[in-house]
Amino acid sequence: MSIFSKLFGASAPKQEPSEDYNGYAITPAPVKEAQGFRIAAKIEKDGKVHDMIRADTYSSPDAAKDASISKAKQVIDQMGDRLFR
Repeated sequence: MSIFSKLFGASAPKQEPSEDYNGYAITPAPVKEAQGFRIAAKIEKDGKVHDMIRADTYSSPDAAKDASISKAKQVIDQMGDRLFR
């Protein structure tokens, strides 16, 4: 544990497991905000990465995680590989 995390109480965010979807790896990464948890995820394919973040917020981290995966699947269906341009 680093000196800064001991001083400030900071800890690394928990890495969620990735989910495979049509050849893409989706890693949900909801962002803690004052009003709840914002939808966010990392979408990866063939070494390319897209960090997706949306304005929607949920009160629980589990609901935000589920919504992040769902939204990432929708983005993949709509954009496909154009997502990485």
